[in-house]
Formats: sequence, structure tokens, C-alpha cells
Amino acid sequence: MMAQQIENKIVREWFLSAQDDEAAIISMLKSEDWPANTVCFLSQQMVEKSLKGFLAFVGKEAPKIHQLEPLLATCSEIDNGFSQFSDSAEFLSGFYIATRYPGGYEQFSADEAKKAFEISNKIKDFIFQKII
Repeated sequence: MMAQQIENKIVREWFLSAQDDEAAIISMLKSEDWPANTVCFLSQQMVEKSLKGFLAFVGKEAPKIHQLEPLLATCSEIDNGFSQFSDSAEFLSGFYIATRYPGGYEQFSADEAKKAFEISNKIKDFIFQKII
């Protein structure tokens, strides 16, 4: 499903932004020496924006937070199917701070980045199925 097809402006903007993150990841993964930390960060962002898009879709205001667990908990109150992603949300949330702020800057592996992208796609696809 293309986000452009979504009628509600705010919902569409959340999903267009998530699709931009996904497109950037796909583009990066095609290069020989792609940045694992950036893929991890954008995977987290893809899910954050998708969850916020879902909340906007059901008429709730998306909180201005970056932790996925509370966003997922709010979505789970609306649809219990979201609860299956609680471990995934915790895994992905770890990439937000660790990839953005200096001091103890962690370098994530290619395997972690690929796992993050795989998980983010599963969550995004689950959410897209809910809004079509």
C-alpha cells in the first residue's frame, strides 16, 4: 500500500515519512559499505512513525516521544495484536539514543542492522494491514 493513498493528511504524512526511512535503508543496503548504525536508527524511526501514524488513524494524538514501548502499549490498548511486538519494540528502541548521542557511541553490527530492518518491516506491514 502506498501512503499517498491515505486520505487523512496527518496519517499520510506519518506513513510517507516512514516510507522515506524505508527507502533510505533499501538504498543504503545496496552499497558495498553501508552504515549499520544508520540502518538501525532508521529502522527504529520507521516503526516509531508507523505507530504514530496508526494512532493518528484511530483519532489519537501521537505523543512526542521516541521510545517504542509506550507507543506500542497505547496501540495494544486499541488492538491487542500489537502486543506480539513488545520484544521487537524493546530491541529497536535501543537504537535511538545509542546511534544519536556521542559518548559511549556504540557501533552496531551488520547482522543487528539487518535484523532491525527485518523487524521494522514486519511491524510496518502489520500496521498497514490495519489501516487499509
